[in-house]
Amino acid sequence: MTNTAMIWPVIAQVLLVYIVYGLMGKRRFGAVRQGTARARDFLIPSVEPETSATVARNLTNQFELPVLFCFVCTLLYVTDGVSILTVSAAWLFVLSRYGHAFVHVTSNRLMLRHRLFVAGLFLNALLWLLLAIHIV
Repeated sequence: MTNTAMIWPVIAQVLLVYIVYGLMGKRRFGAVRQGTARARDFLIPSVEPETSATVARNLTNQFELPVLFCFVCTLLYVTDGVSILTVSAAWLFVLSRYGHAFVHVTSNRLMLRHRLFVAGLFLNALLWLLLAIHIV
């Protein structure tokens, strides 16, 4: 397996960030058009309508655990630690993040969202463990 195989899950994770940015813009503009918010309401996120507030919160989530993911993938890449196991774990992490984002911006079912988050957390920890084993 080539090291570049580890880059594709990172690209997919970055794509998710852009998708969430687009959705947030769409929902914010929609709220202004529908009259449920004024443009100036977005200066203070606490007064944001729920439909866009959940997307804004999800966008914040994309710069938490996924930052550790991007970093571990980079370290695996530069240390030649890429394997079928690391790439598989990386793709599963990305799938968990897409699932988490989808639930967060649609039904926002907390328990399902939590399960998807925990799955991603464990997959991220697995990647860090695999990196540690690789460099020992």
